[in-house]
Amino acid sequence: MNTRHLFLVGYDIRENPIRRRALRDVQHHALGGQKSFYECWLSVAELQTLLAQMRQRIHNDTDRVVFIRLDGRSQSLQLGQAEPIDSADYFHIA
Repeated sequence: MNTRHLFLVGYDIRENPIRRRALRDVQHHALGGQKSFYECWLSVAELQTLLAQMRQRIHNDTDRVVFIRLDGRSQSLQLGQAEPIDSADYFHIA
């Protein structure tokens, strides 16, 4: 079985072309997000692929990418007027 885990993926990348490529890579897996933080359900293989892509793209001395594993069973708290996360491909059991 291909188990997926929920990650919060965020990045702070200085150069616009690199940041746009990183955005495209992350959004490929994202359920939703805003600016430079995205919630992504990733399998181990997808996580490894995304990590490798980010390692190739960023400059270690000026950029940063973080992967934070979240508990997918937990209710997320949302403040503000951002668009809600579209999770049509997934269902959540609380």
